[in-house]
Amino acid sequence: MKDSDPDEVDKLKMKFMSTWHNVKYGWFLRIKTKFSRNSPVFLLGKCYHFKSEGTDDSAPSCMGAATNTKLVSNNVHQFRKDFISRIWLTYRREFPQLKGCSLTTDCGWGCTLRTGQMLLAQSLLLHFLGRDWVWADVPQMVPMESEFFKLNISESDDDDAGFTFLPPLENSLQDINQQLDLSIDEKLSLNTVDATSEDEKMHRTIVSWLGDSPAATFGIHRLIELGEQSGKRAGDWYGSSVVAHILRRAVEDAVEPELQGITVYVAQDCTVYIADVMEKHLQTHQHGMPNSSERNAVVILIPVRLGGEKVNPEYKEIVKGVLSLEFCVGIIGGQPKQSFYFVGFQDDSLIYMDPHYCQSVVDVSLENFPLESYHCPSPKKMPFGKMDPSCTIGLYASSQYYFEQIIDEVTKVLNSPSKENYPIFTFSKGHAKDYEVDKHCTMKTESAVLVSGTRRRKGERLSNEEFVLL
Repeated sequence: MKDSDPDEVDKLKMKFMSTWHNVKYGWFLRIKTKFSRNSPVFLLGKCYHFKSEGTDDSAPSCMGAATNTKLVSNNVHQFRKDFISRIWLTYRREFPQLKGCSLTTDCGWGCTLRTGQMLLAQSLLLHFLGRDWVWADVPQMVPMESEFFKLNISESDDDDAGFTFLPPLENSLQDINQQLDLSIDEKLSLNTVDATSEDEKMHRTIVSWLGDSPAATFGIHRLIELGEQSGKRAGDWYGSSVVAHILRRAVEDAVEPELQGITVYVAQDCTVYIADVMEKHLQTHQHGMPNSSERNAVVILIPVRLGGEKVNPEYKEIVKGVLSLEFCVGIIGGQPKQSFYFVGFQDDSLIYMDPHYCQSVVDVSLENFPLESYHCPSPKKMPFGKMDPSCTIGLYASSQYYFEQIIDEVTKVLNSPSKENYPIFTFSKGHAKDYEVDKHCTMKTESAVLVSGTRRRKGERLSNEEFVLL
C-alpha cells in the first residue's frame, strides 16, 4: 500500500461518515418562509414588492432603498421566477471517487465549495446571458406552487404573507402534481424547453462546467485538486477566502474558448487595487487568446471579516447596500461551520440558497441531462445577526466602464453613515506591489503539483485565511 493511500481504518471511517451524511442531508423538511408585503425584497440587485394586486406604491419604497431605481417589480411571481432561475449547487452523492481518497460524496464538508460554485455560476450567467435572463422552465413550476401562496394569503390576517415553498426533492414535480390533484392535461414536464435555443444551450453549458465529474472545468473534482495547493484536501473545511482563490485558479486554468473573456481577481487585505483589476480586463487582448463571447470581464472577490467573534451590527446596512447593487453576484457566507450563498435581503433578514441537501449525481455529459435539481424553489431567510463574520463578497464588471461604475456605487455604500470608522473594504489606486502587499498574501510554498501543459498558469499564489480585523 502506498504511503499516500488512506489506510483501512481511514477508509472505514470515511465510508461511515459518508453514509451518515448522506442520510442526514438526504431529506428536507417542509418549511414556511415568510416575506412581508410591506417591505421591498432585493435579489442580486433587483427590487421586488409583494403588495396586493392593484397597488402601485411599491416603486417608491424600492427606489428609496436601492441604488439602482429602475429594477423594480411588484409581482411576486417575477421574484420567484428570478430566484428559481439562479443555479443551485448542493451536496451530491455517488459521483466518481475523489483523487487521493475513497470519498464519492461531499456531504458534511463541501458546503463552502458549493456556495463558491453558486457565486461563480451567477457570474457566468451574467457574463453570457445577462441579469434579465430567466430559465424558460420556471413558468411551469411557479403556477403550481403559487396555489400554496394564494391559500396562505387568504388565510392570513396580518401584514405578513406566509409563503410555503415546497422542499426541493428530486421528484418534486410529481409531489406537487399529487398535492394539487392536477389532471393529466394540467401536469407539466420540467424538460419541455427547446434545447436548441442559444440561451438554453449556454444554460446547459454553464451547468455542465459545474458538474460532478473529473472532466468538469469548475466541478468538485477540479476544485479539490486546486485546493491541494493551499494545503486542503477532500474532507477538510474550506474557508471562503481559500475558496475565492481556488475559483480564481480554476478560471485561469480553463481552456474553453468561451471562458477566455472572463477572469477573477481576489482582493488582498480587504483592498481592491484598481490598477490590478484594470490589467485583468486587458489581459485577454494582450495574450491574443480567442474570445468567442466578445466580452472582457472580471469577477472581483473580496474576502472580508465583519467583526470579531460575531458580526458587527454596524455593517448591516453596508451588506444590504452591496446586495442591492446590480453588479453584485452574491456573498459566500453563512453561519459558523455552515456556508450559505447570500443573494438578497428583506428588512434585516438575509435571503440565501442552502447547499446542505444531498442529491444524486447527474451525468452532465448527456445531451439533454435533467436540470431541475440545479434550480431551487425554496428561498430561505436568516437574521443578519446570525451571519458568520467571515465572508467573501462578489462583484461582476463586464468592462472597464462598468468597473468604474462599481467603484462609484460601492464607494457610496461604503461611505454611508455609520458609527464605524473603517469600511469593510476599500478601493486603492495603483498595484498591490506598490504597497508591498504581495509578500504578505502568499502561501509559504505551493505544493509540487503537475499541471497539464494545455492549462494556463499565472505566477500568483493562494493566500491564507487571515483578515484585517476592522
